Amino acid sequence: MEKKGAGGRKGGGPKKKPVSRSVKAGLQFPVGRIGRYLKKGRYAHRVGSGAPVYLAAVLEYLAAEVLELAGNAARDNKKNRIIPRHVLLAVRNDEELGKLLAGVTIAHGGVLPNINPVLLPKKSEKVRKEPAAKSPSKATKSPRKA
Repeated sequence: MEKKGAGGRKGGGPKKKPVSRSVKAGLQFPVGRIGRYLKKGRYAHRVGSGAPVYLAAVLEYLAAEVLELAGNAARDNKKNRIIPRHVLLAVRNDEELGKLLAGVTIAHGGVLPNINPVLLPKKSEKVRKEPAAKSPSKATKSPRKA
């Protein structure tokens, strides 16, 4: 006689510890939760078993990429914590992420440092010629004044 509630195990042997689909896939992002959202969101009549795994892997990769670049931006600014400014600098300085998030506004991110060349002061011709003329005379050092 089989025990009831044995879950298909003959003789009701020791119950195995459940292993999540995220662990099976080697991911940090929750495969089960993403699958639930795909079903609840009514994106399609049916959702395949591989779809949430694939989507979780893609989302995890994108998150890791953004965090890596934002961490580098934070280190460049001599900071230990990533703030929205670092995320913005990371995204806007990366060509592919910039294209992906082109229409996205990051709160408290600011803007990329940029000055239009038209607004910069023009160098006059006199200023350009003077340093070239002075450079040979600078080779001979003048006596130092006390």
